[in-house]
Amino acid sequence: MRISVIGTGYVGLVAGACFAKGGHAVTCVDIDVEKVRALRHGVIPIYEPDLDAVVKEGVAAGRLDFTTDTAAAVREAAAVFVAVGTPPGEDGSADLRHVLGVARTIARHLRPDAIVVMKSTVPIGTCDKVAALIKDLAGTGCEVVSNPEFLREGVAVRDFLQPDRVVVGTRSERARGVMRDLYAPFLRHPTQLLTMDVRSAEMTKYAANAMLATRISFINEIATLCEAVGADVGEVARGIGSDARIGPHFLQAGIGYGGSCFPKDVKALMATGRAHGHGMEVMAAVEAVNAQQKAVLARKVLQRFGSDLTGRTVALLGLAFKPDTDDMREAPAIVVANLLSQAGATVVGHDPAALATARKELGDAIQYAPTWQQAVAAADVILIVTEWKLYCELDPRAVAHATACRLVFDGRNALDVEGWRAAGFEVEGMGRA
Repeated sequence: MRISVIGTGYVGLVAGACFAKGGHAVTCVDIDVEKVRALRHGVIPIYEPDLDAVVKEGVAAGRLDFTTDTAAAVREAAAVFVAVGTPPGEDGSADLRHVLGVARTIARHLRPDAIVVMKSTVPIGTCDKVAALIKDLAGTGCEVVSNPEFLREGVAVRDFLQPDRVVVGTRSERARGVMRDLYAPFLRHPTQLLTMDVRSAEMTKYAANAMLATRISFINEIATLCEAVGADVGEVARGIGSDARIGPHFLQAGIGYGGSCFPKDVKALMATGRAHGHGMEVMAAVEAVNAQQKAVLARKVLQRFGSDLTGRTVALLGLAFKPDTDDMREAPAIVVANLLSQAGATVVGHDPAALATARKELGDAIQYAPTWQQAVAAADVILIVTEWKLYCELDPRAVAHATACRLVFDGRNALDVEGWRAAGFEVEGMGRA
């Protein structure tokens, strides 16, 4: 099937490349000329495992192309996917200017039987708004389908090629058929395609991320209490996670969630609630707990060394908001680095993939080390901020050889505490007395 994907950001690029791998003819559209030129030569603008190989495979096979010409891209497409950004406004609500701009651009170029598929995360009712706009501009209506993405950064290609489920919101049987054919290469069983009405599909995306964010804030609040009462949050999580009604996922205590999805979607859901006279109190608590949790490593350092950190050096191992990505959006490392540098510390950061994006985000607030050894060399304390495999598998004897520092605050409970203590380190984790 011939399709076009508008937007080559994180979602659009992964979707386009994976649809091409599934055998479809895909044209990805972006207004950035240099970005399009780079993509045609296999240069990927983001760090995402396996994505470069899938893009190069699609381009080499002639099934994947990139262009700045939106009209030409959509003219022959059976389905047009909208995958542009919806950044939060000052009140937390999603900014739809890019989505509506795409609708205006494509309205007069769609072929009569084409469907428009909303891949961007948008507030409830947006698909109806886009459908009305296209009908007003083109003089004829088209089916606008909600197809929210559930990709996890770091495993996005695998998530697309082997999805748990694909949510499709439409009342049109023809549109259902098109979506079924598009996703057929990736579904192991027909029941993985969940069809529902458009607004329920739009809500499903927000509800899913809100639930996961809630679990993260819940276990982090329990972790704080565990430290106070002398319990171990790891054991508590194991105890409650073995209950089939609860399950073990997203019960890993840490320093809060970040990234492009959870913070933005929680805020957008709260804004939707306010717009309809509903306060969304649980979401407000989730967001408040997360904001406090991002600062917890900095608080631990300040409690240990005092409020003036002048002359102290702090090593941050991990800057991206999670492993296997270079994404720094809403990363806890930003909060930790700024609080410590404001207190006078020299902060030295290392990350296997995110040094370039960290420079854009943090500028001169910290120093950047090309290796973990250089990051820890002069440290008074080492902070595990992101649980990259590189850090989880560090040999404490090698760390002891690289630095005189013997104090580690493990913000992700990623280390083998007994092994590190045996090597002479003091290790303090999260939610452990």
